[in-house]
Amino acid sequence: MKYVLVTGGVVSRLGKGVTASSIGVLLKACGLRVTSIKIDPYLNTDAGTMSPFEHGEVFVLDDGGEVDLDLGNYERFLDIKLTRDNNITTGKIYQHVIAKERKGDYLGKTVQVVPHITDAIQEWIERVAAIPVDGEEGPADICVIELGGTIGDIESAPFIEALGQFSYRVGTGNFCLVHVSLVPVLNVVGEQKTKPTQHSVRGLRGLGLIPDILACRSTKALEENVKEKLAQFCHVPLESIFTLYDVPNIWHIPLLLKDQKAHLAISKVLNLAGIVKEPSLEEWTSRAELCDNLHVPVRIAVVGKYTGLSDAYLSILKALLHASVACRKKLVVDWVPACDLEKETEKENPNAYKAAWKLLKGVDGVLVPGGFGDRGVEGKILAAKYARENKIPFLGICLGMQVAVIEFARSVLSLLDANSTEFKPDTKHPCIVFMPEGSRTHMGGTMRLGSRKSIFTVKDSKSAKLYGNKSFVDERHRHRYEVNPDMVERLEKAGLSFAAKDETGKRMEIVELPNHPFFIGAQFHPEYKSRPGKASPLFLGLIAASCGELDTVMNPASVHQHLISNCPKSVFVNGTSKKAPNGMADVRYNNGYCNGLHSR
Repeated sequence: MKYVLVTGGVVSRLGKGVTASSIGVLLKACGLRVTSIKIDPYLNTDAGTMSPFEHGEVFVLDDGGEVDLDLGNYERFLDIKLTRDNNITTGKIYQHVIAKERKGDYLGKTVQVVPHITDAIQEWIERVAAIPVDGEEGPADICVIELGGTIGDIESAPFIEALGQFSYRVGTGNFCLVHVSLVPVLNVVGEQKTKPTQHSVRGLRGLGLIPDILACRSTKALEENVKEKLAQFCHVPLESIFTLYDVPNIWHIPLLLKDQKAHLAISKVLNLAGIVKEPSLEEWTSRAELCDNLHVPVRIAVVGKYTGLSDAYLSILKALLHASVACRKKLVVDWVPACDLEKETEKENPNAYKAAWKLLKGVDGVLVPGGFGDRGVEGKILAAKYARENKIPFLGICLGMQVAVIEFARSVLSLLDANSTEFKPDTKHPCIVFMPEGSRTHMGGTMRLGSRKSIFTVKDSKSAKLYGNKSFVDERHRHRYEVNPDMVERLEKAGLSFAAKDETGKRMEIVELPNHPFFIGAQFHPEYKSRPGKASPLFLGLIAASCGELDTVMNPASVHQHLISNCPKSVFVNGTSKKAPNGMADVRYNNGYCNGLHSR
């Protein structure tokens, strides 16, 4: 097993996750099997109880692990399935060591950060790196490890020490350190400044880690004299210094690394020179260029609670992007704060109210994502009502499905008090109820989590057709409330169709309105399994319906084939900054790189 460690310096949010994922893509294209590990130095056991405003979305894995959003990047880029242990946190390590101490495994020794914590970190890395994640047997060839945070952070100290020891433990030729740093450009003089990177590398060396490769984030390609200066003062070979400049979409990052021969530099450090083949990234190149050259827009409203931070809905955005590229449309996302749609806002802030409704009424499709808490719920219900009554394509996910059921009960069944017991425990008509096996005292890891089977009960439903007329699908879940089974019969008689249920037949997994162009709600989170080139069927349905092309993608043979056919074959310009085509200037940055989708 060989290891590539990705660290970050100067500032946070430089794009270490995308860089680590892109390195994985490049090495995989060289014929190597790749796995990934993310180290998060916070004390939380996992990301499950953290606010999206503070840490972005919580990504859910097949095994139910609630992990950092960067593991979503790894899965999407590398098309792999990770485990909860692929996300290491300080909380997990200390919990593991303390449990061993309580059992007496340390035989009376004084348990300390060095060697017990640092040894536990190294053993965890070696154990998890050996777990196959690509569907094949046996361990991968390369494990890409991302160390969260910035070099110099206090909480990272045990991991830095452990990784320094680990580099000697695995030996020369088995460990490569890639340091992602910032080379800012001062607007006043337009000069690329190397001093922040010099200081970052000096700090890294002082902690016992020697960078083999520098990946420099900047607004444009590094000038040759700047690279020479970095090589001289950072003691890194000139051919091992790469520029990761701003690009139209993040799918260009593996191509940037390939064009600068990053695979050769990594192969040299890992003693793989002459073993790995030339990377084959034709499909990746075609996909990146196709995304750049889309001009016909499809406008989707995301009606949510956390619209002030796009990372809170990162997988949603990626799934929308995958589907829009598959349909050859340029994605435009309109963020609609759910609370701004409510009547209270009309009184307190009429301008925000008018702006929110103007956005909602100008879109081609509506998506209501998951969430927790009652803030904005009435606004989400109003969004579902607007989409239902005006025949606007609608996709509700988790809570988005639940509010669609509540709205239907209120408007069609005239149950004006209909609600979820999450928001109104004493409601007379509880459409949504707490799961019987759920915990009301502990929040972490107590939801219905991970991959679960959803069995189609309505074979000619739109959702069944989008999934290729399969009898069932496995999708990832994250919820503690569900549709009240006692109300299902009444809702179905009024015209609501529960197209898929769990294996017991008591949990509603997919809801549809058969007489609507596209109105679907899913209790699960289909966005977690969406991949570039393998768009989630429900997201593909939403985008296609929003473009008037739903019948096309409902053909089972075409659902998973939209991206590969008719892709442009032109090659990305080597080593130079490529300006975005007309209409691509309005972009939102994610994890330090432009993500290629349009937002307002």
